[in-house]
Amino acid sequence: MQDGDAEFAERTLACLDALHAFALSLCHERAVAEDLVQETYLRALRAARRPGPEEDARPWMFTILHNVWRNDRRRRATHPVAGDDAGLEAIPAPAHELDRELDLAVLSGRLRAAILALPDVYREVVLLRYGQGFGYQRIAEVLDCPAGTVMSRLARARNQIRRALQDGGGA
Repeated sequence: MQDGDAEFAERTLACLDALHAFALSLCHERAVAEDLVQETYLRALRAARRPGPEEDARPWMFTILHNVWRNDRRRRATHPVAGDDAGLEAIPAPAHELDRELDLAVLSGRLRAAILALPDVYREVVLLRYGQGFGYQRIAEVLDCPAGTVMSRLARARNQIRRALQDGGGA
């Protein structure tokens, strides 16, 4: 391995846990999340253009993971496989597993449930913004959409979360 490859591997491995948590929040299955992260790293290693040493590799890795997940969902929707577990992604994982994998123990159970109940496009922006601390522009890069779309989705997500918490009798 060349020096640049070792440095690149070190920088990308630094976000392994965060990528795994994000993958698990997208698909709700540990095995599928692990496959997504593995495919993300394989694609990153094969990529011709990599972030330079001065660039933050995290948004790039999250972009790859998001694209792998989106492509896999499309593939499963158009070419279902007998015995495919694609339908399980809509079933929330047990709360104790999410606490461990997403490190959301500081959030109340109701808030966590409200976030997980969001449609994918809203849940993604919430997790990238509050779970990973990405700014609007970085989220837009990861999701390949305009920053205005990110802000709009985030506002809608907040409103849905607020309504879910109010419907449950207050925060």
